[in-house]
Amino acid sequence: MAKMLAQGREPWLSAVVLGCFIAGCLAVGAVASWVTQASVATWYPTLAKPWFNPPNWLFGPAWTFLYVTMAIAAWLVWRSDDRVRAQDALYLFGFQLALNLAWSLLFFGLRDPGLALVEVVVFWLAIAATTRAFWPLDRRAGLLMLPYLAWVGFAALLNAAIWWMN
Repeated sequence: MAKMLAQGREPWLSAVVLGCFIAGCLAVGAVASWVTQASVATWYPTLAKPWFNPPNWLFGPAWTFLYVTMAIAAWLVWRSDDRVRAQDALYLFGFQLALNLAWSLLFFGLRDPGLALVEVVVFWLAIAATTRAFWPLDRRAGLLMLPYLAWVGFAALLNAAIWWMN
């Protein structure tokens, strides 16, 4: 019984853990959104932005989708039979999630696109490492991380362009 619980095969436990992963990721998103609100209304509109800057309304739905898909990916890894590798992969997941929040704090909270640009490179590399760690444990988890990796790559390009133009 203990092994089954540890592996998350009890349906109720698995559902609770999935809910916790989703709630945790969305909580990071909520804090990041709270940090960005004032700057999005005052500072961000004053910046020169590249032609490929998406409309502001797109960021909320995009990030919500990404937080939910990365939470599902983490949950799939949590269910893996390889507990040691899953634990290591989930530590990476937590690290990249902390970097996710840090970027918002640097870019919008401190209003420092240069420092945020340095951080987003480390952030993207952490997502790539997490995706690589997830892939052999559950290929679906690795696939679910790819849109996130692509979006943060795009965000890094956008961050670089804003830094360069301002």
